[in-house]
Amino acid sequence: MPSDDRQSVGRLQQAIEESDFAWSLCLIGEDQSHKLAALADDLRGGPSNTGDGKQITSGFAYWGIAPTVAWAHACNDPYYPVMQQSIESFPQRWRRVRAKLAEMPYHYVSLGVGTGSKDRQILHDLLTANPDLLYMPVDMSAEMLRLGMRESLKGVSIPRRQMVPVQLDFAIEENLVELRRLLEAVVGAEPILFSLLGNTMANFDDDVRLLGLLTRLLRPQDRFLLEVATTDELNDDLAAGAAEEYERSRAYGEFVTSALMHYTDLTINMDNVVYRGSVEGDRALRVKIIYQNRTGGDLRFMLPDRTRVTFPDRDTIRLYLTRKYARRGLDGMLDSLGVRKLHGMHSGLAAHRSAQPFGMNLLLFATGETTAARPPQTSRAEEIWSSYRT
Repeated sequence: MPSDDRQSVGRLQQAIEESDFAWSLCLIGEDQSHKLAALADDLRGGPSNTGDGKQITSGFAYWGIAPTVAWAHACNDPYYPVMQQSIESFPQRWRRVRAKLAEMPYHYVSLGVGTGSKDRQILHDLLTANPDLLYMPVDMSAEMLRLGMRESLKGVSIPRRQMVPVQLDFAIEENLVELRRLLEAVVGAEPILFSLLGNTMANFDDDVRLLGLLTRLLRPQDRFLLEVATTDELNDDLAAGAAEEYERSRAYGEFVTSALMHYTDLTINMDNVVYRGSVEGDRALRVKIIYQNRTGGDLRFMLPDRTRVTFPDRDTIRLYLTRKYARRGLDGMLDSLGVRKLHGMHSGLAAHRSAQPFGMNLLLFATGETTAARPPQTSRAEEIWSSYRT
């Protein structure tokens, strides 16, 4: 960077540091009009009474100020125990896992910042070993970044110049390649702790593929922190119990319908929100949340581009997808991705009145000794990934 450019950046950083106003710099990694077009395409899916046609995919459920605010409210709802108890139990689980991290000056990359409360705990501890750490929260929603960072920095002493929020959809392989390039340019070979917390992985259709893509970010000196919701058993009764756990929360229902309300002109009837639980092979309990037309006649709704979509009677729109993973299968999932588990910490949710065998696991892992589980090189993106692994 030319010296004049460095001076300009330095002056900007100094002005932000000295201001009492809540300025924050954010790197925008994607054209938001393209994201809006992708959302509209997903809502044009064919008819299905099972939530397999029209859909709002994971990142779009949080995209925009209304879904972001609805999510924050849901996380504070005592009738939504998955997230509330996950947040409450995190400090204890993190302390146990933190003891297994090597005493190295890690930087911190948070993939899906959420409410920011968990990042605050991690930052507090990592800053002790590395006061110069880079904090890089990454999220598809710029609004979620703003909300999450505000919470993550409460009581945390870190200069604003060390915070680099990045608006980016990390489920796209090419985006991760560019994220890796950015990190290499900013921190070089210094170790990084990555995190994917709050059961975020469970919200993606191809969840294992997502985790496989994210683990490619890892170099031998890096570490990855993964949090997932778990179940001790897999059966239809527990699947129904998992669905009912979400259905109890009015605030959660308002969250899962907020994107549909925000990006279409449908009049939302909360009685038409359906929670369906099922057993997903031998790996997880799967909960699909759908919105169903139960009016007895066909409807039409408008998309952001002003086109109209037919919504036949009994047709559905999938609002959200989540899972509770079988605890016994977690190690095998990590092994299949060629990574090495360093530690795991489980916290049960048995204190909840349902007394279901549900809980949260926090896993710390590193890159493995072998790359046998990685797919063959078939793209330019894969060639670039390989250059980082050598």
